[in-house]
Amino acid sequence: MKKRDYSYTQNRELSWLKFDERVLSEAEDENVPLIEKLRFISIFTSNLDEFYMVRCGSLYDLTLVNKKKKDNKTGLTPRQQLNAIFEATRPLYEKRDEIYNKITQKLSKYNIARYKFDELNMVRKQYISKYFYDEVMPLLSAQIIDQHQPFPHLINKSLYIYSMLEIPEDNDDGENSKMNLFMGLIPVPSTLPRYIMFPGTNEFILLEDLILAFTESVFSNYKVIYKTITSVTRNSDINLQQTPIDEDEDYRHYMKKILKKRKRLAPIRLEFYGDNNPKYTKPLKKELGLHKNQIFTSKTPLDLDYIEDIIKELPERIVKELTFPEFNSQNNSHIRKNKSLLDQLDENDILLFYPYQTMNHFIDFLKEAARDPEVLSIKITLYRVAKNSEVIKYLLEALDNGKEVTVLIELRARFDEQNNIINAELLEESGVHILYGFEDFKVHSKICSVTKKHDNQIKHYTQIGTGNYNEKTAGRYTDYSYFTSNEEIGDDANEFFNNLSLSNLKGHYNKFLVAPTTIRSGIIDLIDKEIDKAKNNQPAEIVMKMNSLTDRKIIDKLAEASQNGVPIQMIIRGICCIIPGIPGKTENIKIKGIVGRYLEHSRIYSFGKGEDRILYISSADLMTRNTAKRVEIACPIEDPEIKDRIIEDLEIMLKDDIKGRKINEHGDYEKIIQEEHINSQEFFQERAIKEMENYVYDEADIKFGVMKGKSIQNHINLKNDDKTLEQLEETKLNLEKTQDELNSLKIEFNDLKQELKKSIESSNKISEELKEIKSLAEKQTDQVTIKDAVLITSPNNKKNEEGFFGKVKNLLGMSNK
Repeated sequence: MKKRDYSYTQNRELSWLKFDERVLSEAEDENVPLIEKLRFISIFTSNLDEFYMVRCGSLYDLTLVNKKKKDNKTGLTPRQQLNAIFEATRPLYEKRDEIYNKITQKLSKYNIARYKFDELNMVRKQYISKYFYDEVMPLLSAQIIDQHQPFPHLINKSLYIYSMLEIPEDNDDGENSKMNLFMGLIPVPSTLPRYIMFPGTNEFILLEDLILAFTESVFSNYKVIYKTITSVTRNSDINLQQTPIDEDEDYRHYMKKILKKRKRLAPIRLEFYGDNNPKYTKPLKKELGLHKNQIFTSKTPLDLDYIEDIIKELPERIVKELTFPEFNSQNNSHIRKNKSLLDQLDENDILLFYPYQTMNHFIDFLKEAARDPEVLSIKITLYRVAKNSEVIKYLLEALDNGKEVTVLIELRARFDEQNNIINAELLEESGVHILYGFEDFKVHSKICSVTKKHDNQIKHYTQIGTGNYNEKTAGRYTDYSYFTSNEEIGDDANEFFNNLSLSNLKGHYNKFLVAPTTIRSGIIDLIDKEIDKAKNNQPAEIVMKMNSLTDRKIIDKLAEASQNGVPIQMIIRGICCIIPGIPGKTENIKIKGIVGRYLEHSRIYSFGKGEDRILYISSADLMTRNTAKRVEIACPIEDPEIKDRIIEDLEIMLKDDIKGRKINEHGDYEKIIQEEHINSQEFFQERAIKEMENYVYDEADIKFGVMKGKSIQNHINLKNDDKTLEQLEETKLNLEKTQDELNSLKIEFNDLKQELKKSIESSNKISEELKEIKSLAEKQTDQVTIKDAVLITSPNNKKNEEGFFGKVKNLLGMSNK
């Protein structure tokens, strides 16, 4: 066997930690607003949590079943990799604490402050003490661990107050001679708000800090000699191949069992917030079976999810000052708003670039397909969808309208399994044809196919994306969404769904590269062609953009291309296992990563220069899991205008020196020094706005009060008058909303009229009854003695139910008692 060359590769886990540190460094950037800095710290933290749950969890499993297996980038064993990870992580905690402290100090100038109980004045201590005893104490479930009570299961990433307790044990002489130590645990309730805001301020105390302060009150029969806040991280990487499904078991039920199993997997990390005294925390470490290098102490709160809720409570002016300038995803200037999108696709292809352009166009595509009487079927793959998804809504509407709807929904999309199970049940129970993919391969493709019959001809409309059908992430991730009526692509899309239905991974496609069969081999073939060009002194070039690069076969082929003189430029956001700039190995490779306001998520693969350039967009990164263990699609872009636009985008990103960092010959990030400065994400925002400002409306828009083509200059100057289509649409929506409100008020008014009428009738009835009572009273006043009155009003006297007293009782709604 050929010996591996590790001189130009680095470990994927250590590379990922460098990426997460790059995310954290955004919180140090003076050009990033304060609240956004907090968000970057939160993103860094949640990234690290998931990394430990999944990657460290996977390596932990390997230490149990295949401890000698070596990483093909560095030759490290699973245990060696884990030790290297633990060592590399510790400085990141220190860096986070330092940055977090600086940010909180600056936020205090805006009176945004987090307090601990001991830092409060007397008035606030009284206020928060009452809150604790009224709202928190009744919900606490404290537990003492002793010989009668075994150590409980600690829930993954939940917060606990950990304490050591002391109580004297009486000896035979009745003296308190022997002191016993017990572990005490208080789970921080997830049903309560994570923080308590002091009235009329932007100042607060965290729930865990509040409970910590009252630990002595919770364990009132003990002496608390030590207390701190802790959280355990568990392995969440379940190997489905080692958890076989029963023959008669429903797949959704099987996934539900898997999710329950995940909650009880082995601990992989233990964190303490504020204080960690090994003398007292050693028993906890021992119970969890963790080593010293798996214990981390943080001066930053362990769970930062509360930050977004805090931001919602801040005054609008402060939020506006301390966050990025507001940007709303723009319409695509090539799409005519009031013309059928399917008809427009008959004329030309369309490309959307999220989040700079809105995902609403895709929603409109689905909506039109659901309502068009000529549309026969809709087929789509779903990996991660938003809660209350519009995508699900229009798929169900299409079904109601008699369309054939097929949805492949991947239940194994990590940490989205539960949401996908719910959607799968909803769709299937409604009658949608549901596919669940393959046993050993996740379906990660992003494809939607609409079939229409027009003039007795079948037409396919295809959408291919680099990102998920998720309205939420479409506003935060950069992705491409490509629409076409190209017959060959439509045929490939139809064939793809047929193969999914038949569990066939080896289908033949005219245009697509499809993993796990042809993406890796296709990419390698395209690299070989560039190598041949370079050897023959022809122009050669490779430009790629992806999230991560780990596939060793592709890495070696890229190194070979570099050694043969092919210039290679790559934009890689996350894991990068190839090290550029190594003489004789990768000196012709340049790599940069972009981390900014939006998460870079698009995948682009370009080979060649000029008219010979071959360009693909894809759902796949060049990771082994994508090229060999998932079902992915790479789609060629052949439309000249769209191809040029994507190449232009690549060129802009390659020039980014503000949010871009190059990877040096050590595999580390390094600032880029150049004269011309550019922030690619801000550039794309501004370009999207300008393109809509210069949008020229056609006849289909006349109903909105605008004219066609050049005649627009004679009637209305859109740019000067700032009357964009969005504003006109907004006006229309406002009018519709106003009409709805008027209708609602009209209904409420009619309801009030009816209630008033009933009240008047009731009042008249009461008035008549009062007159009757008065008359009865006048007749009986002289006849009723005190004795009679007592007798009549007695609960046991049936006369109590009639006559004068009965009427009074009934009128006042009184019981016999």
